[in-house]
Amino acid sequence: MNKILVLIPYYNNIEGLLKSLKSIDADENLDVLIVDDGSTIKLQKELIAGSFKANGKILYKISEKNEGIESALNHGLKIAKSQQYEYIARLDCGDVCLGKRFQIQSQFLEKNPEIKIVGSNVLAVDCNDNFLYAINLPLNHEDIEKKMYFNSMLIHPAVMFCSSILDTIGYYPTQYKSAEDYAFFFAILKKHRIANLQEYLTQIEINEKGISLQRRQQQVKSRIQIIKDNFYFGWYPIYGLFRNYVLLVLPYRIILKIKKIKKNA
Repeated sequence: MNKILVLIPYYNNIEGLLKSLKSIDADENLDVLIVDDGSTIKLQKELIAGSFKANGKILYKISEKNEGIESALNHGLKIAKSQQYEYIARLDCGDVCLGKRFQIQSQFLEKNPEIKIVGSNVLAVDCNDNFLYAINLPLNHEDIEKKMYFNSMLIHPAVMFCSSILDTIGYYPTQYKSAEDYAFFFAILKKHRIANLQEYLTQIEINEKGISLQRRQQQVKSRIQIIKDNFYFGWYPIYGLFRNYVLLVLPYRIILKIKKIKKNA
């Protein structure tokens, strides 16, 4: 049995799913769990099997109705735990693995048992795979812990974590809409050590027109609440709250321009 389970939530994006599966290196040893969150565009299992070249199998969890990504992810975690996978990795439809990403991350966790979740630096592209910017994150636990109050210092589809942490922190919180990963990472920070790898191991797709104002505002509002729920009187939480209140009122197109200028400077 493989030690690694790659968890991919799916909702009406078959092209993105196939793209992500094709990017997994053929020499990787892992299984993939696709959680269909009540899609109307049904999974095409023959196409999926033909796109997956790694050494492992594909599992499916299909929900009859759309429950939201938080529920889809938690369905996946429960299956991973019941099947006793040692490591759980994340990937989103349309995002691409670079090199032997999962082998690199699992070897890092094995060599550093005090670290329970590891991410990496990430490349961001548009829907046509045109480069937008690089995301360079703090690498060590102490820096991640401080800067987590600004924004998530782990990119969700680029992480791998030990399944054993589910015994201490539970599953993804469902009360923080569109920011379940941010809350999940804060919960991990309280009890475990975190790291990022300097390599670019994942390429994420940014749909500049795909983030609705309502969803973005919901995400920022949830981030503000998470910061408040983890607040202490210090510079990082205070600045983090100020920064996110500013983001709440800025149009997304301006934020994206700032990111491009900052990341490519």
